[in-house]
Amino acid sequence: MVSHTVRRWSWGLAISTVTAVAAFGVASWHANAAPSSPGSTPGATSGAAAEQPRVSNPSPVPEAAAGTGSDPLTTDEVGKARATALTPELAAKAKDVTGAAGPEYLSAEIAAPESGRRAELYYYDYATDKLVKQVVDVGTGKLIGSYSAAGLQPPASRREIEAARDLVLAGPFAKDLRDRFAQATGRALAGKDDLVVTAHVYRARPADTGAQECGWHRCLQLIVQAVGGPFIDANDIIIDLSGRTVARLK
Repeated sequence: MVSHTVRRWSWGLAISTVTAVAAFGVASWHANAAPSSPGSTPGATSGAAAEQPRVSNPSPVPEAAAGTGSDPLTTDEVGKARATALTPELAAKAKDVTGAAGPEYLSAEIAAPESGRRAELYYYDYATDKLVKQVVDVGTGKLIGSYSAAGLQPPASRREIEAARDLVLAGPFAKDLRDRFAQATGRALAGKDDLVVTAHVYRARPADTGAQECGWHRCLQLIVQAVGGPFIDANDIIIDLSGRTVARLK
């Protein structure tokens, strides 16, 4: 039974990874592909350059309330699916990244097309250190599957990253981060709004000290940049969100 559950989790997380990579690739292509000017001719002289056409910027089309087939989940569908997925038991027993009642919401995606239009919602329960997957039938609005497993660590949510940042700024290595910021930028760190922060999920390595539980616990390694400026080295600082502790790798 455990093997079957892990395979289902691994399959689901693999779909998430492939989707994220594909989206990144499309965005990168659009960012780097410069469109050619309509009507331009190779080798034309600068004197014959035509005036660039003007294109109107119409208002965006309103998002549909519901998708079809394998369309991405709409905002409305995600909202309704989350309301169904957060059962009274899950809301009462699970804990989020702040320690408040209810699991930490991570993400939602459409299930594989062959299984019909179903939403798969991912949460992290800090009370049990388990990843929770809730499957909701989008059409009927019913919860049709609920799974949980320890040791699975998908990418962090924005709230988790901000919680990790706040733990660092309030913890024993805050001075180190401030000193590194000042050295890199030539000015003092005024506060958290001076930082642009993303993160990697961190798993303990055999030689780690102070972060041995990472992997079973939810841990992050921050990527820190000064707003409009350079990156700040914080790779040696590990934040254990489950234990709400901060450690330095040696």
